[in-house]
Amino acid sequence: MNIREVLRAMVQLKSSDLFLKVGGPPRVRIDGAVRQLGNTAMTKDDMRDAFLVLVEEHAKEQFKKGHECDCSFEDPEIGRFRVNAFMQRGNIGFVLRHVKSDIPDFKGLGLPQEQFERIALLRRGLILVTGITGSGKSTTLASMIQYMNKAVNRHIITIEDPIEYSYIDDRCLINQREIGIDTRDFKSALRNAMREAPDVILVGEMRDIETVNAAIDAAETGHLVLSTLHTINAQQTMERIINFFPPYQHALVRMQLSLVFQAVISQRLIPRKDGPGRVPGLELMIATPTIKQMIEEGRTPDLGGAIRDSLHFGCMTFNQSLFGLYEQGHISREDALANSDNPEEMEMMFRGIQRGNSTQLNPAIGGAKR
Repeated sequence: MNIREVLRAMVQLKSSDLFLKVGGPPRVRIDGAVRQLGNTAMTKDDMRDAFLVLVEEHAKEQFKKGHECDCSFEDPEIGRFRVNAFMQRGNIGFVLRHVKSDIPDFKGLGLPQEQFERIALLRRGLILVTGITGSGKSTTLASMIQYMNKAVNRHIITIEDPIEYSYIDDRCLINQREIGIDTRDFKSALRNAMREAPDVILVGEMRDIETVNAAIDAAETGHLVLSTLHTINAQQTMERIINFFPPYQHALVRMQLSLVFQAVISQRLIPRKDGPGRVPGLELMIATPTIKQMIEEGRTPDLGGAIRDSLHFGCMTFNQSLFGLYEQGHISREDALANSDNPEEMEMMFRGIQRGNSTQLNPAIGGAKR
C-alpha cells in the first residue's frame, strides 16, 4: 500500500487524523468520528515502507532506543503532517495529524475576536491553552502567533516537538526550534531562549516540573510565554501546575502564578448542528484581581464562580459559551449538555433560570469548520 496515496486520500476527505495498524485498514478521523478508509489491511511490509518514508533520520534513532518517536513529514504536493510512531503487539503503528499550511484567524476558528486580540497583544506573562488531544490547542496558539506577526514588531521563539505550523516573517522575527533537531529538550531550549533576546516564547507543551519552572521564570522576567497543558478547565490547570511541585513549594508557586498568569483558554470541539465540521466551546479565564487573589490563596474550587461573574473582564464559562452556541443554532442541546462541566446548571439555563445576565455574551462564533 502506497503511504503517499493514503495521505492524499486523508487530505481529500478533510480528516484531521490518520491511524495505521498492521492487520487492519487505514482509519481516519472526520469531524471527531473515526471511519474506515477502504477494506485493504495494512501488512508488516506496508508499515516498514511507511516508516522509511515518514520518519526523519533523527527520529529513527529515537525510535530504536525507545520504540516510539514524534516527528513531522511534509510532501509539497500533499501537505504537512505531525507523525507519532510507536510499537504495538510487536508491530509498528502510526497516528498522523494533518497540519494545514494556512493559519486561520480568530474569526475563522470561531474564537471571540476581541478577547483574543487583546490577549495576543499582551507584553508579558503566562498564557495557557488547554484541552484534550485533538481539541485544537496548537491551531489556537498558531493563530495567536500569526496575529502578532501581522500586528506588532516582536522577536518570537517557538520550541516545538515537532514543529507543526511554519511561519513567514512579517512584522515579527520568528525562530522555530524543534526538539531533537535544533535543541535537546524543552527545559534546555527554554533556559537558552532567555539569552536570545525574545519578546515572546512559545513552548509546545509543559510536560514536567523543569519546563513549568522555566516557563514561570521566563514570564517573571518580563517575557510573554505561551504554552499548552492537557487539562480540561481552568481550575484543573491551576491545580496541575501547582501539583507539579512538592507541597512545601505550593505557597510560593501560587504566589508566582497569581503574578504572572494572564489567561487560561480551555477548549473543546463540538460537532456542528448546522453543517459539517466542529465549533469550539470555550472556558476563558482572564487574570482579574479577584481571580489572582483566589489563586494566591489556594481557592481554586471557587474559580468557576469567579469566571462566571467576570463577563465584563472578557471571561466566560463553558456553560456560557455552550449556551451561546446553542442559541445561535450551531450545536444541539444534547451536545451542549454532553460537553458541559455542570449539566444541571446547563439545564437551568435552557429553562431560563440563569444567574443575572450570564447568557448576555458574544462568543463570536465564526462558523468555522475544524
